[in-house]
Amino acid sequence: MNQKIFTPRGKMLLSMLIFGTVGLFVRYIPLPSSLIACVRGVIGAACIYLYMKARGKRIDMSAVRKNGLTLVLSGAALGFNWAFLFEAYRYSVATATLCYYLAPTIVMLISPLVLREKLTAKKLCCCLAALGGMVLVSGVMTENAPPLAGILWGLAAAVLYAAVMLLNKRITDVRSEDRTVVQLAVSAAVMLCYAVLTETQLAFELTATSGMLLVTVGVLHTGIAYLCYFGALKDLKAQSAAILSYLDPALALLLSWLVLGEQLGMHGWLGAALILGGALVSETGGKNEE
Repeated sequence: MNQKIFTPRGKMLLSMLIFGTVGLFVRYIPLPSSLIACVRGVIGAACIYLYMKARGKRIDMSAVRKNGLTLVLSGAALGFNWAFLFEAYRYSVATATLCYYLAPTIVMLISPLVLREKLTAKKLCCCLAALGGMVLVSGVMTENAPPLAGILWGLAAAVLYAAVMLLNKRITDVRSEDRTVVQLAVSAAVMLCYAVLTETQLAFELTATSGMLLVTVGVLHTGIAYLCYFGALKDLKAQSAAILSYLDPALALLLSWLVLGEQLGMHGWLGAALILGGALVSETGGKNEE
């Protein structure tokens, strides 16, 4: 039973199911988004570091120093990405999730400029489909548009996640666990500084329930989920990983409807299909796998 669960596919599936629930947890934590992101970074980095220590692994500091600036920039982008996404969740988990999943489309559009990658006809069509989907999700064609602030926060998070993806492509010879610990630690430090500068008060009351939710976001949604995710990527083919990764937004949309009662409407669901479908098709090829 355990062997079946902890296959590469099982690890990827578990991580996506965990990631898909983070929006629900964040919605019920009465803290500024920057502080939630800070605590998530601290707990997540500690969990992965302790796991590495238990396995007798050490962070390769020479490789980290070699990629120092890129790791710091990507860690800072990760922190702001979380903070903006968590702020978007306060308006609508469903809309925030769909805006966030424009990140692969953003990467495709700017890769020819920053990575010198070719934008094929297939990828261009996928980009146009995703952008058309965003128009539908935004509600500009309907009378019941979702809050504009939620859309803008979600799009800002997508831009920053796209930056993280592009910066990660420039990191060389750093193990995924080492990279993640450093990026999480940097994100926590940056978010703490941001919270100190922007929040009028940093003393907030947490109930036992909201405190447990915050710890869960750090331990389960960051430490455990990241370990499962990166553990799966090592042994899973790219196309299989791409397909399984879209269980995350699918679950988030389903839970936002079932638990929070969020309604996308016909235009919204069509937009969701275009955004997620366009991103998925662009990442998968025609060859059979596994």
